[in-house]
Amino acid sequence: MSQPLAYKRVLLKVSGEALMGKQEYGLDTETVAAIASDIGDVVEMGAEVCLVIGGGNIFRGISGAAAGMDRAQADYMGMLATVMNALGMQGALEKCGIQTRVQSAIPMASVCEPYIRRRAERHMEKGRVVIFAAGTGNPFFTTDTAAALRAAEMKCDALLKGTQVDGVYSADPRKVADATRFEELTYHDVLSRDLAVMDASAISLARENRVPILVFNIRAPGAFAQLMRGEGRFTTIIERR
Repeated sequence: MSQPLAYKRVLLKVSGEALMGKQEYGLDTETVAAIASDIGDVVEMGAEVCLVIGGGNIFRGISGAAAGMDRAQADYMGMLATVMNALGMQGALEKCGIQTRVQSAIPMASVCEPYIRRRAERHMEKGRVVIFAAGTGNPFFTTDTAAALRAAEMKCDALLKGTQVDGVYSADPRKVADATRFEELTYHDVLSRDLAVMDASAISLARENRVPILVFNIRAPGAFAQLMRGEGRFTTIIERR
């Protein structure tokens, strides 16, 4: 008998950088396929899954603004990068036999659906993975904030942040050998300690809507499925009990 799910409906936030593999830019097809396979395993467990994918592997709006571009214009370019990543992930998921829909906050009917909350919920109820692209559709908001917003709108049991380390640390463990790893934090802890997990608006939005945030290593095979059973290594961010 299979172990029951700890979470029935989740939103998985994946950074664009996580899709690069060992490349310095763009999509690594093997990495995307591995993540898609892990998502497929979770869907087969009976979970309802939606995704938000960043665009930093192609274009990062804030970097463009720092280089002298208009911030709003740069952010719109970043939103288009997330659509490219969403389509790439959709292709990988469908190769795994998982029905997938991409919904964009910026309407582009030739390539994907517009974002419609009730339609997205219906897709998930039917076992389809929904990928939310183009962030919130507004400049000056990150895909982290978009993830928190969509998780609240979809009434998700948790927001899962897939990173390249196995939780939240006091500093980047890949650069600081003695960085402290946290098993559990409150939203206030993250904000007051300025921990680089998600931006402050995303943390605040999750807190207001009581959406737990779970941070885990998306690059570890099977880690997503383990987390969905309440197992493995991850950091939980919740309201103070």
